[in-house]
Amino acid sequence: MRTYYSDDHRLHHGRCELIDGKLMPCFEMPSRADHVLARVQHQQLGEVLPPEDFGMAPLQRVHSEAYLAFFKGAWDRWATMGQDGDLLPYTWPARTLRQVKPTSLHGELGYYSFDGGAPITAGTWQAAYSAAQVALSGVADIQQGAHSAFSLCRPPGHHAAAELMGGYCYLNNAAIAAQAFLDQGRARVAILDVDYHHGNGTQSIFYERSDVLFASIHGDPTAEFPFFLGYADETGEGAGEGLNFNYPLPAGSGWNDWAAALDQACGEIDGYDADVVVVSLGVDTFKEDPISQFKLDSPDYLLMGERIARLGRPTLFVMEGGYAVEEIGINAVNVLEGFERAIKEAR
Repeated sequence: MRTYYSDDHRLHHGRCELIDGKLMPCFEMPSRADHVLARVQHQQLGEVLPPEDFGMAPLQRVHSEAYLAFFKGAWDRWATMGQDGDLLPYTWPARTLRQVKPTSLHGELGYYSFDGGAPITAGTWQAAYSAAQVALSGVADIQQGAHSAFSLCRPPGHHAAAELMGGYCYLNNAAIAAQAFLDQGRARVAILDVDYHHGNGTQSIFYERSDVLFASIHGDPTAEFPFFLGYADETGEGAGEGLNFNYPLPAGSGWNDWAAALDQACGEIDGYDADVVVVSLGVDTFKEDPISQFKLDSPDYLLMGERIARLGRPTLFVMEGGYAVEEIGINAVNVLEGFERAIKEAR
């Protein structure tokens, strides 16, 4: 399995985030990708390749041009104001307020954000742009005949909607990859999100469409971020009715309960007869993750990869969350190795 990776991820490094009333160093940090890459290389998973540059067009198929223009230019506007700290929103168009886009930088930032968890730094745009190209390079590999590929994306993407950043996410790498598959001739794509946090951005992008099935296993949003999406009764609308599957689980859930949800999700993917699967690979389901509440252990990720392999479909793994930095590489690569082992045994 080839891994696609760009050092550009290091250009994005937020200084701090607000956690439990304290400003703390960001959990989403460059060392996350470093640990995964080191494990890929240590386990000799396969070639590690830089991404090709597919330009802006694939990004514009998922995100609006207005949003992309704002995100790309936000730091320069901030710097012109004489600022050099992280750019973060402090007000949002909440339920009682009008949904209008102001012209000021802070107003626009609030309009295009759903939380304060996506700091913009001098290198954030380039890091996110390159992460999207990493995902698209994995698509190209599979389109050229590979059965699987790993896109080691950072920053992650599954919380980003068509016109919203948040939850450490700016561009939705998995959604961009899924749309690229469709644009290159695939008829049906399944996105399987195994991150601890619901992929609210991905769900919103495809919620009314019949060409993408979305399934997510995650912490119960009554108590877990992102709180406002991820409930089991969200099943799609219009053409997408019946193609959105959420499996919220309570805090403390271990492998047995999690695996039962995975079996259900895989059953839906089989029934949909997807041409290709995109896995939003978050490993913050680990028992020692600092911001999550599931109890999966490292060997469980091998079993996860094996179960996904039994779908028997071309599969692109796109890196999302995981914040137990010492173990993130082990757990992410365990999924990939479990997948590859099952594929070899099936041949």
